[in-house]
Amino acid sequence: MAYQVLARKYRPQRFADVAGQDHVTVTLMNALTQGRIAHGYIFSGHRGIGKTTIARILAMALNCRNAIGSPERPTAEPCEVCDSCVEIRAGNAVDVIEIDAATNRGIDEIRELRDAARYRPARDRYKIYILDEAHQITDAAFNALLKTLEEPPDHIVFMMATTQPEDIPQTVRSRCQHFSFHAVKLVDILAEIRVIAEKEGVDADGAALALLAEAGDGSMRDALSIMDQAIASAPVEDGRPRLDVMQIRELMGTVANSVFERILQAVHENRSAEVMTTANELLDAGNSPAQLARQFVRYLRNCVVAKIAGATEDNPETELLQISTDEQRRAARSAALFTEEELTRFLQVMLRTFDELGYRQEQRFHFELGLLKLVHLQRLLPVEEILSRFPVSGGGGAPAAARPRSTASPVSSSTPVARVAPPTARPVAPPAPARPAFSPFAADQGRKSFEQPVATPVKPAETASAAVAEPEVLVQPELPSLPAPAVTVAAVDPVEEITAVEVAADLLGIGAVPKEVLEPEAAPPAVVDLAASASSGQDTDELQRLAIEALSEAKSQGSAADALADAEWKIVGDEIQVQTELSKTMLPMVVNPEAEKIVRAALRSAGAGQLKLSLLPGSGGTSAAKKPRAAKSGSVQAKALEHPVVQQAQRLFNAEIRNVIDLRDND
Repeated sequence: MAYQVLARKYRPQRFADVAGQDHVTVTLMNALTQGRIAHGYIFSGHRGIGKTTIARILAMALNCRNAIGSPERPTAEPCEVCDSCVEIRAGNAVDVIEIDAATNRGIDEIRELRDAARYRPARDRYKIYILDEAHQITDAAFNALLKTLEEPPDHIVFMMATTQPEDIPQTVRSRCQHFSFHAVKLVDILAEIRVIAEKEGVDADGAALALLAEAGDGSMRDALSIMDQAIASAPVEDGRPRLDVMQIRELMGTVANSVFERILQAVHENRSAEVMTTANELLDAGNSPAQLARQFVRYLRNCVVAKIAGATEDNPETELLQISTDEQRRAARSAALFTEEELTRFLQVMLRTFDELGYRQEQRFHFELGLLKLVHLQRLLPVEEILSRFPVSGGGGAPAAARPRSTASPVSSSTPVARVAPPTARPVAPPAPARPAFSPFAADQGRKSFEQPVATPVKPAETASAAVAEPEVLVQPELPSLPAPAVTVAAVDPVEEITAVEVAADLLGIGAVPKEVLEPEAAPPAVVDLAASASSGQDTDELQRLAIEALSEAKSQGSAADALADAEWKIVGDEIQVQTELSKTMLPMVVNPEAEKIVRAALRSAGAGQLKLSLLPGSGGTSAAKKPRAAKSGSVQAKALEHPVVQQAQRLFNAEIRNVIDLRDND
């Protein structure tokens, strides 16, 4: 007989022989015992974990000629000796049809299957269809099979095995019983290959078998395939193959995890040269950068899990790590060097490096760069630690500059308040937070620092030698506690209103604002002789404003008002020249004779009727910067511009008022 690979030679023939799928085998055996046979099953899960194997065992159990409970078949397991069991195990049963859905995926093949399903089985109890890789079937083919799955004949059972159950339409999945298979645990794979090694006469130590089980990555078939290859390449001693760890690693093209442990030790000690030397040795030995990055990602993942699970070198075992005890101990040693956050950053960097190696030209350079990033990542500080270094107020948790200087509730003039006298000696300033030895932003530090003291307005009663006045804190008497200094209770004036200029001065740190700026003296309104100012060549803003208001009042002259608002007005001799942005063709169309008449009437009412009005078209080049539009008299913008606080803010900060929003109630 021709040689059979280990995965086929030791394929389970009974439910009890299937490793790691007890939740499926127990359910199916109970269903067989109770006679609750479904017409459709979906077996999904990882590759090489027993989906098709269990489908064949179920087919044997359904068509076994011996009844359950008989001496030949005491349980729901197939008897394995009747003709039906022998034929199904050999793969030549007439009534068990196994179809490769990857190649027979079209609607024509499914129509043939549907037509053949109408006929009863030739000999056995059920006609069973096993569809392997069922997710490859097209949607049209599934739709052709849908009616048969919904109302199947009594003698039909469909079994679909797939690694991608989400690709099967929901209408099909809802008509079948779905069993989700688990990845086989490391201990189960290790137990199976140890038994197989004894049956095959192979000498192997525990480390070699553990390496084979880890290489399976939850797949029994993958582990047996690698074991078959390792036995073929193993040296023979006394007629028995001998499996060695180094020989298996060389066969698989991997390196020992001790190398990655050494790299993380060098990263912990901030030794970049040793990291690069180790990487150079690995790459010069012929190892692929992508394979090294892939293996390093797995090792870092094990370290993260060991850190989360609290594994130590003395007690390394945890259910979260499906690796050998020696590797669990190694991962615990590496995890003890770093915090959970650092290990998470390392894993993220190496995952990104592994992804980049797939489409980079110089893989070696990118792999070395990824290792160097691990060294430099330790210099990063958590955001919480940075924020904790900022000075905060006494106990409020907010910077001093951001605290309001008065309580939220209004204080009436008759309410007595407590004035806290400042202490004679200044309190000791908190220690400055630690800063790097060198910062490229040192020159800009003074402007952006949050630690500058907030200046307060200088009171007239204070001495002129005080650079910055001590702030006075107004505390309502019903507060539960007061500061330690002496407290003098007196009835004082109401709390002063904090103006916008004072708030802006505090925020910008420009120092104390003079009292005359905050409280300008009332001045009588100035009387402007428009005719005199116009004849002397003074500012024409008032003339422009009056003209625009007159045009705005006329319902049909809105365009003309906008054009003159954007124009530049100036007086040259006895002529008012209005330089517009309109072309020579558009000017008479926008500013029509009726609009000119309205403008001239407005100029006469302002006392400038003796001046000649001249409208000039635009030159077509880049126009000068637009002047701000004059506010309409009595409008919200005009009232805002007349407010003394706004005027002082404009004069102090050279501000420009662009938008004014009216928040008053219009009831």
